[in-house]
Amino acid sequence: MQCGMNLLVEKNHVVGVEPRYDFPVNEGRLCPKGVTAYLQTHHPDRLEYPLLKRNGNFERASWDEALDLIVSKFKGLQEKYGKDSIAVYSGSSLTTEKTYLVGKFARLGLQTRYIDYNGRLCMASAAGGNNKAFGIDRAANPWSDIPHAEVLIIAGANCAETFPILNGFLWKQRDNGGVWIVIDPRETPTARQGDLHLQLKPGTDVAVANGILNVLITENLIDQAFIDSRTNDWEAAKTAALNYPPDVAAEISGVPAEKIIQAARLYGRAKTGMIMHARGIEHHSNGTENVLSYINIALATGKIGSEGRGYGTITGQGNGQGGREHGQKADQLPGYRSMLNPEHRKYIAEVWGIDESELPGAGVSAVELFNKMREGEIKGLLSICSNMMVSPRYQQGPRIARGARIQRLHRFLYVRECPLCRRCPSRNNMVRRRRHDYQRRGPRDKDQSGDRPAR
Repeated sequence: MQCGMNLLVEKNHVVGVEPRYDFPVNEGRLCPKGVTAYLQTHHPDRLEYPLLKRNGNFERASWDEALDLIVSKFKGLQEKYGKDSIAVYSGSSLTTEKTYLVGKFARLGLQTRYIDYNGRLCMASAAGGNNKAFGIDRAANPWSDIPHAEVLIIAGANCAETFPILNGFLWKQRDNGGVWIVIDPRETPTARQGDLHLQLKPGTDVAVANGILNVLITENLIDQAFIDSRTNDWEAAKTAALNYPPDVAAEISGVPAEKIIQAARLYGRAKTGMIMHARGIEHHSNGTENVLSYINIALATGKIGSEGRGYGTITGQGNGQGGREHGQKADQLPGYRSMLNPEHRKYIAEVWGIDESELPGAGVSAVELFNKMREGEIKGLLSICSNMMVSPRYQQGPRIARGARIQRLHRFLYVRECPLCRRCPSRNNMVRRRRHDYQRRGPRDKDQSGDRPAR
């Protein structure tokens, strides 16, 4: 959430936190994770030195030994199999400056095109939809606009439990007389707090969104002047929406037709309104289409580009935005520049002091990256701030581990983490931890099962 806080320090020991009221995101508030974040600094599970696995057990190693091993292994693999035999998989727990360095290190230091980050499994659908609709992957409004919206459409986001700091902005909107339309398959605490809950069947967001757009069109609640001057391909979107009258959308989604009509009228008749969504609509095979369907509602009504009128994706990780923006995404260079754009490549090459031809091409998504590891095309991996043995829901991680054992004479895994994580004990390779790379992580107290640190 990128919340600000002040750390309390006594005798060079962090002992607590104090509110930071000047920080615009959390305005002095902290969620339970933020309140206890200071505990990570001196947590007993936190490692401050490299570990090298010898005879199946991790042993402490010197920095020189660890770094020499990394260099020799990576060089050896690249000399035998080529530059692209090494991949980098990073995370959104890094600061913006570090995400920039990760991308630069992969492309200049390792000279590999294979780099991606765990935001691919989080907000890639939102990024794809935003790029297609707006030409840029960014939220259209600041959080401070939320209280000024008469109506909020909250789709696939349980802010009450998972974004408690953001929930404060939602309640400011409610205190101003605002209305919530919550679209979610579950009756979450957020849905129970809302004014209208569209409890759709999982995977039917397009039908619901098009059903709402259908009502907006048929009841003339659209902004035709805005559509004509600011949008493209309206007739195609209109034709698609007209195939989803409320009764058809209801049959597909399970949401009563009268609720779809009510939602459209609430949002369409309001002078201001915002649409917000999170992973609930994005973590689908058609996630980008879901995102675009909701964006169409905002654009059709012209509710974007001014105070209280807009659209935005609720960020999934503390620095998910910075991770994409500054160069650790497979097809992006720093500053939202594209790996496929010759002018963008030329500019970054000049900044980095190299010829454009020395800059590797675009890589592949994390999913494809995992496949290439399992198939043996990628022989070595640098993993930073991401637990791929646990996090990927489609369980590619364990399959990678099994593939690594088969080809362990070739493969080398370099993990950069702070506490021990599940992937570490299964590898016959070096694991490096550094204390200062733990800036954006929450506390790592062990969960009740004791199997792994909580994340």
